[in-house]
Amino acid sequence: MTGFEHVDVRDEGAIRWVAVRRPRDRNSIHSALMAELGRLLDESERANVRALVFTGTGPTYFIGGADGVEMMRLDPERGEAFSERFQRLLSRMEASPLILVAAINGLCFGGGFELALACDFRVASTTARIGLPEVKVGLIPGGGGTQRLPLLVGRGLATEMILSGRLYPGDEAARLGLVHRVVAPEALEEETRRLLESVLRHPAYALSLAKQAVRAAGESALEDGFRTERALFGRCFEQTFFSDLMTEQLRNGSLQTSMDVRDILGKDET
Repeated sequence: MTGFEHVDVRDEGAIRWVAVRRPRDRNSIHSALMAELGRLLDESERANVRALVFTGTGPTYFIGGADGVEMMRLDPERGEAFSERFQRLLSRMEASPLILVAAINGLCFGGGFELALACDFRVASTTARIGLPEVKVGLIPGGGGTQRLPLLVGRGLATEMILSGRLYPGDEAARLGLVHRVVAPEALEEETRRLLESVLRHPAYALSLAKQAVRAAGESALEDGFRTERALFGRCFEQTFFSDLMTEQLRNGSLQTSMDVRDILGKDET
């Protein structure tokens, strides 16, 4: 793909690798990068892509927060607008039907960790350091971190993380549930591929509906979540994947039943 100034894009089958490239700015997130990531997401959803993997260029930074030089010029009104722009991008990512992975190859703090929180999976290298240190510079997380982190690890740990501003090494981040897997730096790409291979073998529509149902758990009351799950479960039957699979298993004998299935298999096959 071309036309992107702040990211390098590489396709590998159904997986699109997206490396944030702002080496002189800690790979930090500024408004122009937000716009590029939004456009990249739109174009990827229209292409033959099933997964996006976000990582950072260079050996040091995954994404080093939001851009401090852009933010130092903000006043309260524009600060709120900056936060809204960032939150809108991350909510758009979270709602994508694609599978999103953060391959955390280095320092991942502030806005970088907030972006990772909006991904479906987080795979970190042992050299990664992860956290939300905004209070150390007189700010608070503005990309949804105060809302997504408690949903991930609980209010108690999230409060400690945000108020201390501490960064957590990759191994400890995995123990705390901040990331799904931690591996040696040289194994990061291969482990990410292995994780995606186990997920992408499933039908794309089922993955998308499952994502929507899980997201409802954090956005609504329990009964509303059940209602969303029911509706999404019903939509699974807009596709023939399940019925085709069951028919195949009935025919090859791997699915046994006491029910009359002659209407499915035909009289000669029962």
